[in-house]
Amino acid sequence: MSRQLWIPRGVSRREFIRLGGMAALLAACGDAVVTTTLGEGPDGEPQSSFVEPRTALSGELRILLWSHFVPVHDTWFDAWAQEWGSQTGVTVTVDHINVADVPAAIAAELQSGQPQHDLMQYIAVLSQHEPSVVDMADVVAEAESRYGTMLDLTRKSSLNPNTGKYYAYAPAWAPDPGNYRKSLWETAGFPNGPSTWDELLEGGSSIYAEQGTQMGIGLSQEIDSNMAGRGLMWSFGASIQDENENVVINSDATIAAVEYMKRLYEGAMTDEVFAWNAASNNQGLIAGQLSYILNSISAWRTAQTDSPDVADDVYFVPALAGPAAALAAQHVMYNWIVPDFDGVNVDAASEFLLHYTENLAPVAWHSRLYDFPAFPERVPQLNDWLSNDPFGANPADKLSVLQTALDWATNIGHPGPANPAEGQVFGEAIIPVMFAEAARGDKTPAQAVADAETAIKAIFADWRGRGLVGGEE
Repeated sequence: MSRQLWIPRGVSRREFIRLGGMAALLAACGDAVVTTTLGEGPDGEPQSSFVEPRTALSGELRILLWSHFVPVHDTWFDAWAQEWGSQTGVTVTVDHINVADVPAAIAAELQSGQPQHDLMQYIAVLSQHEPSVVDMADVVAEAESRYGTMLDLTRKSSLNPNTGKYYAYAPAWAPDPGNYRKSLWETAGFPNGPSTWDELLEGGSSIYAEQGTQMGIGLSQEIDSNMAGRGLMWSFGASIQDENENVVINSDATIAAVEYMKRLYEGAMTDEVFAWNAASNNQGLIAGQLSYILNSISAWRTAQTDSPDVADDVYFVPALAGPAAALAAQHVMYNWIVPDFDGVNVDAASEFLLHYTENLAPVAWHSRLYDFPAFPERVPQLNDWLSNDPFGANPADKLSVLQTALDWATNIGHPGPANPAEGQVFGEAIIPVMFAEAARGDKTPAQAVADAETAIKAIFADWRGRGLVGGEE
């Protein structure tokens, strides 16, 4: 069955075919779904495109997601979602809430058995909810047939290899570079910022002692602290699980990483980091009160408007090298899930996600290059944008370091998958608690690691008993 191609108002079919090079594609593809991007607006903004849904749609689509750290994204997203609804006959409702409130909101809806939303999104893995969500394998298959192979990074963050189920759809992500104040680090003898964890400790401690500006790596029960702790562990050769999903956290490498974090806290940070939320390091950097944070580019984007002098002084470095590796967790991993309950509009949710994937170039643009595509072919302009930032970076190539992000970013659960046990460990913030207990002196590093191991092994055993995690007892 052939699909009718949607043509924007005011554009003739002949002009539409000329703009998108569609004549040859239509002849070659026959009945296949045909996609296109309509080019760019006068300021270089990529224009949205539309592909008719595979099935007729109706009813409501109720979406729950975070309030983006780049607020202009949400202004665009809400209007764009409504336009898709008008094109498909679906009534779309979008509810944004604070990122810290999203996990509890999702858990409450799934536990109730009567979710209030058809499509829910979080910025970290939701693998612990696998039993309560729809398998998104058909959406992944359709997206890959249209847009090429999904990144391994996002596949490992949405697929349980033990069950073969895509518990989420992960079409986009964000890197987690180091953000540093160049003037402070230059004075400390590191004009290009730190490149290793040893340099971070040396330079950060010097800046705090001699220039009075602390560092901002969280040791709290929130998402950024979760990411930072894992990046440190991996760089020291430690991990929660091995590639076969066996718990291996209690190792000399983990203890060394915890000992390092204790020294970093004592030399370069204050007690504030024990009570941070996901916005705290952003706010501290924008206010000029922090020398270095692990974060995406959102704080710097805000500073471009609110504190231009600070923004010009903020630069970026890739994952810091440790004794074993130079790896960082992705800063954001978009997990879109569909509750597996009666009354959920699965068809509309699935088609909306395909529409979102079709438009990953506008997504990246309207997030001010915060959001990166899991299907790189959808945003061929990305490296050009990073080399010459269209949103006023000074210098214009400040974001070029992110062009190599796939070389140093990895998934939660590395070197294994982001299985349900890893999702629960993340959700319960066991890793930042481990680091915080040792940093405060509540426990020795070895004790903190041993206690974390006990909690983690119980979680893995529970999920393994349900057949959702591999490895051995």
